[in-house]
Amino acid sequence: MNQFCRLFKSRAAMLVALLPALVAGCGGGLDPILGPPSLGQAAPADTTRPTVVLTVPDAAALGVATNTKITATFSEAMDPATIGAASFTVMDTTLDATVPGTVSYSAAARTATFTPSAGTLAAGDQYSATITAAATDLAGNALAGNTAVAPGAGSHVWTFGTGAVADLVPPTVTAVSPLDASTGVCLAKTVAATFSEPMDAGTITAATFVVTDNGVAVAGSVSYDAPSRVASFVPADAAGFAAGKTLVATVKSGSTGVMDLAGNPLATDRSWSFTTGTQACLSAVDLRSVASFGAFGGGAGVTNQGIRTVVGGNLGTTAACTLVTGFHDAAHVYTETPLNVGAVNGSVYCAPPAPGTTATMAIATQARADAQSAYDALAALPPGGDPGAGQLGGQVLTAGVYTAAGGTFAITNGDLTLDAQGDTHAVWVFQSASALTVGLPATPRHVLLVNGAQAGNVFWQVGSAARIEDGSVMVGTIIAPAGVTISTAGQTAQTVLVGRAIGLTASVTMVNTTVVAP
Repeated sequence: MNQFCRLFKSRAAMLVALLPALVAGCGGGLDPILGPPSLGQAAPADTTRPTVVLTVPDAAALGVATNTKITATFSEAMDPATIGAASFTVMDTTLDATVPGTVSYSAAARTATFTPSAGTLAAGDQYSATITAAATDLAGNALAGNTAVAPGAGSHVWTFGTGAVADLVPPTVTAVSPLDASTGVCLAKTVAATFSEPMDAGTITAATFVVTDNGVAVAGSVSYDAPSRVASFVPADAAGFAAGKTLVATVKSGSTGVMDLAGNPLATDRSWSFTTGTQACLSAVDLRSVASFGAFGGGAGVTNQGIRTVVGGNLGTTAACTLVTGFHDAAHVYTETPLNVGAVNGSVYCAPPAPGTTATMAIATQARADAQSAYDALAALPPGGDPGAGQLGGQVLTAGVYTAAGGTFAITNGDLTLDAQGDTHAVWVFQSASALTVGLPATPRHVLLVNGAQAGNVFWQVGSAARIEDGSVMVGTIIAPAGVTISTAGQTAQTVLVGRAIGLTASVTMVNTTVVAP
């Protein structure tokens, strides 16, 4: 599978899924701690290509229902004008014929949908779906696809085969957040419903997913996250819902309600209630300009010592460009050798000499300042618990702040699971006064995201240095003054970071690493 959402369901498929998924960096909303970005600050141009992170049907799927729609979800917001019949096509390869159909794009879900004109696909045939590099993000960057070598542009192509029958089974809501009848809910809580199967994003709107206060609709926005199959309602008021209110959430059924990709509606309305408390919710820290970086090496550079390293997003340092080694972006090569080759699906920002300039230095300097501000904001949060006495391996943790009582966090005794309980806006902050270690030599560990958890909402504030051992799969933005080390020279196992490696002072080093900036 090449779908990002499947990464944590199958560890065997995890690395295969991530290698082509060079997800674009995207900054979050305004943070109540940091406030708005500074006016006039240097900001890197968006040069990161978008990717396809989920397809329905899955690549190589067989027995697909004949009445399904075909969808592709992107890593970032796309230019709707570039998503259409010219850039999204489907072929019946059994008949060697183009399938007539219409294409729509849901900005809220970042999902393109192909609907066959006949309403169904032929039974028992093989199909090929293609999204070409004509599809671009809002900055005009062409699709990276799965047919090109990074950082080049290319089409994303996948195949599947239909079965003999149509899908007539209605979807269900399998989980809700907040839980039914829960009390003391934080004010800006995202209301969420998780579905049993992929849904038609175009049917999940403010008209089909509502929250009411004593029968009166609460203003808010509705979105659908295709990878986790979670629909979310966010109150329009930045402060959230009113305190001390009992609210009712409803996902609507019937011909005007939510539907799956085969057009089956929810059988009955799904309603649940919750009561707000008085406290604010934990929110993601705004990374500002450093959000677009997959790796940032403080004032000491960034080094790659492998031939299969790919950084999704920008790469930077306030040091001279001569301290960026083993990488290339679309414009320049930075001291690569036959044994040290790393692709940057974005741009490299560093100080002179060439290719560094005063402009690239200014961008790197601003990113360093924004990283420091984010680090300080994370460190300033009230400390939380440490359920494993510093050992996070084997833990299943819900959202919140976790603080290492002994100063060090390790994920070495097993994998760490982060459970969002259906809330795609759930945030985790891990504070360690000293070090962070993920995995042991020859014993990789993984951080698993379940029930709507998002890599972009996981933060690691590390007092000294962070280390990720070879073959591990790490999640979240790591900010460490003494730098980040990913794998060891000579190791061939692919190591994955779905997040960002940010050294405030020291360097970032990596060996055969895939970095996917969420």
